[in-house]
Amino acid sequence: MKQFLLLFAAIFVALSGICQELPPAAPDIIYAELFTDVQLAKIFPDGKTFADCIPKRDPAEILKDYRTAKKNTSVKFSLPLFIEQNFQLPANPPEKYSSKTNEDITAHIKNLWKLLQRNPDVPVKGSSLLPLPNPYIVPGGRFREVYYWDSYFTMLGLKESGENEMVENMVKNFAFLIDTYGHIPNGNRTYYLSRSQPPFFAMMIELLAGIKGDQVYLTYLPQLEKEYNYWMDGAETVKPGNALKSVVKLKDGTLLNRYWDEQSLPRQESYREDIETATKSKRNKPEVYQHLRAGAASGWDFSSRWFADGKNITTIETADIIPVDLNSLLYNLETVLSRAKIINKEDSIATEFKNKAESRRQAIDKYCWSTELKYYTDYNFHKFKISNQVTAAGLFPFCFFPQRQGYLSVLGRQAAVIVNEKLLQPGGLQTTTLQTGQQWDSPNGWAPLEWMAVLGLARCGQIGLAKEIANRWMGLNEKVYRETGKLMEKYNVADLSQPAGGGEYAAQDGFGWTNGVYLAMQAWLKQ
Repeated sequence: MKQFLLLFAAIFVALSGICQELPPAAPDIIYAELFTDVQLAKIFPDGKTFADCIPKRDPAEILKDYRTAKKNTSVKFSLPLFIEQNFQLPANPPEKYSSKTNEDITAHIKNLWKLLQRNPDVPVKGSSLLPLPNPYIVPGGRFREVYYWDSYFTMLGLKESGENEMVENMVKNFAFLIDTYGHIPNGNRTYYLSRSQPPFFAMMIELLAGIKGDQVYLTYLPQLEKEYNYWMDGAETVKPGNALKSVVKLKDGTLLNRYWDEQSLPRQESYREDIETATKSKRNKPEVYQHLRAGAASGWDFSSRWFADGKNITTIETADIIPVDLNSLLYNLETVLSRAKIINKEDSIATEFKNKAESRRQAIDKYCWSTELKYYTDYNFHKFKISNQVTAAGLFPFCFFPQRQGYLSVLGRQAAVIVNEKLLQPGGLQTTTLQTGQQWDSPNGWAPLEWMAVLGLARCGQIGLAKEIANRWMGLNEKVYRETGKLMEKYNVADLSQPAGGGEYAAQDGFGWTNGVYLAMQAWLKQ
């Protein structure tokens, strides 16, 4: 019996060694009711602040002392004082991002890279930060960590600045996240682990390959495959007319994707706001949380694009929608995987991915091309209905779809009419045509969408319109920079005398993707 137990113990230890370590807990799990109490009491104006706090001592001891202090009725308890004594607040130095010397905007951006750089992380017990092994660039302001889709647009500017080593370091970090967690989280925080963001990893690989050569495709082929497997998890088992995780299988068997988050709880970084939204909605709260989280996974948090009534966040239905931009990005991922397999001399698998990409393209054309609008929009698979809303996301297919036999140019001419009529404003493209008070709606414009619009319109032959958007957007960036010394997260493209607004937090400056897109547009216009 003793020998059996020793053998069992040895097997258990061996298995434990090879099993993947459980992901670190998020702050709401670590700090339990302390976290909830802080967020609901609105100790900090921004709910992300406490989620990013660093404990000054062992988290278990902090929680134990909190519970003891709350029970002690003989002493007046101060929650703000307790937080001050036990936590280090996250640094947020926005004043450093502002120029006081009227330096050239390009020089200012190049200097900003140093301020926005973070060195390899040192793990801290109880911190929500997921440590990364290589240096990286953060967006700025409250965004103190790396963000998935932000980073691609930041990397465009790093390349133009000659910061190729940083581009590669960031790709290595994302590969590390894929290998460690099975996907690229929204950002390198524990509370972002339950979701990803728009899948730009394949475009990052293409960018790095343009710098270092095709060997890059082979180096990161394992991570490209894992990224694809994450997004397609459930494709083999989901039944027609149903969705599973990120995968949607329509009744005719067509496979497409949606944005998804594994949790159905209030977002840790917007805990109080989500509870208020769910309560106000009078809907099933976990369902509302799921849709809010899916909206955060989209990067468009938040937009009328996700609202059933096109007006109110209480009607949010993100997880019911097949987004045209997401599926365009996954088309590109399949295309890049096909190319990587060819380079790796796996021709039969390359053909499989090529066929998957073509099937997806046909599905996007079938379900997301509005014959009424002559424009790409989203598709609600629960209501079996294509959206009638024009958004900047409708230009994503033009960035990737084949240019064969004038196919793309015909659709592009039709889409350009809509862009001119509905989206083009004095400062560039507005995100949508609706004003709801949400930050991903009119009158706001955002750097990543401006770049994808320019890229897509140029690819389909609408060079004049692409240049017009680039010039208007850069002109607005320059105007605000002259007046404030700052580059902003987002801009009001309709009224150039007013700042952008909306959203759950104050306007941020810094700003990673704006810097990157400005430099990329500058270089593109000089070609």
